[in-house]
Amino acid sequence: MSIQIRHRAARERRITLIGPVKPKTTRKSRKGNVFDRDAFTIDWDNKQVTCPQGHTSTSWLTPVSVAPYIHAKFAKRDCLPCPLKPQCTRSEHRLVGFLPRELKDLQTEARAEQQTRPWQRRYALRAGIEGAISEFVHGHGMRQSRNRSQGKAHVQHVLTAIAINIERVSAHGPLARERPPRTPTALQGFLDWQRIPQPRIWRATG
Repeated sequence: MSIQIRHRAARERRITLIGPVKPKTTRKSRKGNVFDRDAFTIDWDNKQVTCPQGHTSTSWLTPVSVAPYIHAKFAKRDCLPCPLKPQCTRSEHRLVGFLPRELKDLQTEARAEQQTRPWQRRYALRAGIEGAISEFVHGHGMRQSRNRSQGKAHVQHVLTAIAINIERVSAHGPLARERPPRTPTALQGFLDWQRIPQPRIWRATG
């Protein structure tokens, strides 16, 4: 297997394992008449960024931070007289921030993939998984084990999973309507007293 194929396979695994990329929430991305970072052309080899008006950046910096963002700054002499400045920035000059090349390519691919139906169907499975985890934790106290040792904890997990499956099956049976719901917990009683709506997915049987 060549190095290029290994890199491609590793990139595909990363895109599959990570969650959805957050949508853009900046002012420039919320307004359609404002240029966001995608409107700029990045020249990775020469470390320059070109704006929609054809001006190139004057600096390319990578400040020390947790997120490895690259900052490209444009000169005031180009931004101040620009007729499209109101659509670009409210400051004296534009500063564009973006991820390094490999991460930005992964981000672009992930954003494009998560708009497809196959990706959305795969990710929909996460809702069921998280619901099951929530039921384990909140309904059966699975954050703590009743016994010591890994073996006994595993037995507890298996028995609890069996009990949940039986409960889910019985909830859709013919006697489900006759069975009263479980007694509300102290937290649910407080929320009901304060009239705070909360779902009862882990304790409602009907």
